[in-house]
Amino acid sequence: MAVLVPTVDLGPYVDGGGPARRAATAAALDVACREVGFLQVVGHGVPAAAAADLAAAMDAFFALPPAAKLALRCPPEVNRGYTAPRSEAVSLSLGVADAGRMNDAFEAFNVGSSRADHPDADLDEAHHPANVWPDVPGFADAVGAWFGEAARVARVLTRVFADALGVPTEVFASVTRHPVEVLRMNHYALPEGTPVDGSRNGSLNGMGAHTDYGLVTVLWADPVPGLQLLGPDRAWHDVQPADGALLVNLGDLTARLTNERWLSTLHRVRPPVVDGVVQRRRSAAFFHDGDVDAVIAPLPSCVPAGERPRYAPITVADHLAAKLAGSRAGRANAGAGREAARVLAARPG
Repeated sequence: MAVLVPTVDLGPYVDGGGPARRAATAAALDVACREVGFLQVVGHGVPAAAAADLAAAMDAFFALPPAAKLALRCPPEVNRGYTAPRSEAVSLSLGVADAGRMNDAFEAFNVGSSRADHPDADLDEAHHPANVWPDVPGFADAVGAWFGEAARVARVLTRVFADALGVPTEVFASVTRHPVEVLRMNHYALPEGTPVDGSRNGSLNGMGAHTDYGLVTVLWADPVPGLQLLGPDRAWHDVQPADGALLVNLGDLTARLTNERWLSTLHRVRPPVVDGVVQRRRSAAFFHDGDVDAVIAPLPSCVPAGERPRYAPITVADHLAAKLAGSRAGRANAGAGREAARVLAARPG
């Protein structure tokens, strides 16, 4: 079942629009974040050529022989490099095992912010490790260009967030001075053209149900089926980006900041099947996660008078560690009870 993901025009924040246009964008974003938690953005200013170059770079990397890709694996605690199919279970980031006890059928390659990118700052190597790069001509340039564009869009979004919430821009700027940022490029590893029997389709996980971990995610994806979000009706709904749009979803840290005025929306990826045949599906998720030492707690303006905040303060570092230990190292996260309850309450399908 398809759901209309609201479209928000970032143009007034990108091209210098006046106060009235910015207010309209902020109001539209607030509605999208309160009602869905997923949106797609236009007017973002990312050149179409940057997306085309990224897609070509991803195709070149994922076409490498398995041994070449496996040589770029990193330990689970280092969120960089190659992830082989069936080696992660993203739902464990919520402490929820997949019903079929099968790991996810995607392969991925991660790059991110490193100490070398910020020589003027005393950054923690554990959270800003060095990247590993494949020997693919033009790959680093294309991926680096996309990384820069996605980072810019993420910062535009946090400016809109502040206006939509009626708080100073410093609220977000103060926790993103040198943020953890990761670009995860995904390829859904069932071979294109594979026939899939309908009775088997539901047992194949492209990527298990999860919420994203940080402040905001900027997502480029092929316009083919697969991505689904959990709607307010507790049912799963298909999501596909419009031509030229980028998908955006909120992360757990923003849900904490807003005391769940805005939720981090549960989503998953099913096998990209059209008419019983697997289609190629690629995506690139840019995670804007905040400074490791930033303490995230509900904003006073988001806590109703006389009520207790729904979340205790937590550092970005501690929050990310628990999440990544689940998805990458297979240790179920015991600290995500509110999000896990939403997964367990979802309708089957």
